[in-house]
Amino acid sequence: MKKALIFRGGWDGHEPLLVSERFAGILRGEGFDVDIHDDQDILGNLDYLMGLDLIIPCWTGGEINGDYTKNVAKAVGAGVGMAGCHGGMCDAFRKDTEWQFITGGQWVSHPGGDGVEYTVNVIRSSSPIVEGIEDFLVWSEQYYLHVDPAVEVLATTRFPVVNYYHISNKPVDMPVVWTKYWGNGRVFYSSLGHHDDVFDKSPSAQIIMTRGMLWAAEGKEYAVKNGLTTERFESKAKMY
Repeated sequence: MKKALIFRGGWDGHEPLLVSERFAGILRGEGFDVDIHDDQDILGNLDYLMGLDLIIPCWTGGEINGDYTKNVAKAVGAGVGMAGCHGGMCDAFRKDTEWQFITGGQWVSHPGGDGVEYTVNVIRSSSPIVEGIEDFLVWSEQYYLHVDPAVEVLATTRFPVVNYYHISNKPVDMPVVWTKYWGNGRVFYSSLGHHDDVFDKSPSAQIIMTRGMLWAAEGKEYAVKNGLTTERFESKAKMY
């Protein structure tokens, strides 16, 4: 049985309780054993993290102990998957650049606030996460992010939709959904999920999130079957 950890907290406006319970229900329906923690202290137990298949952060803003980030980096680097949405993953721990390095991006703005109507443009790719999914509308916050150029972008949204200072620049396609690797670990992110009901109003958002979590959780098994180790990553990490 695969094992997942959800740790939740931070700003209540992102409904971490509701969102985390939704994700836990989805994973349990897929046969996962899911632990939910209302604080970050479990991240201090590296042996526990190494025994997981998936870590789901659901924590907007706040701060994190640097040792906890190092443990997450080691666990994901060893093959444990990481998946999350909206501010719960990529507007968490703004002062921690290593966290941003792991996750692949950082929120910087959402012009127009909540309730903006915009299109999520799905990129045709070989990824099973978006297979068969067409472009769809969302009524929510439209996230403007600073994004790691190494990510594989699976869906985008066109800016600008709402007038703000950024309209002086040319139109840009902002990543909404992406995957990346951290060592042997798979990392998945979707910027959708400002409120829990986004996944009800836009069912494709939940399909993508479900597939993304399952994809990320398969990384550890793949690493074990293929004899992948972390030695090539750890030798470089010792330099810092």
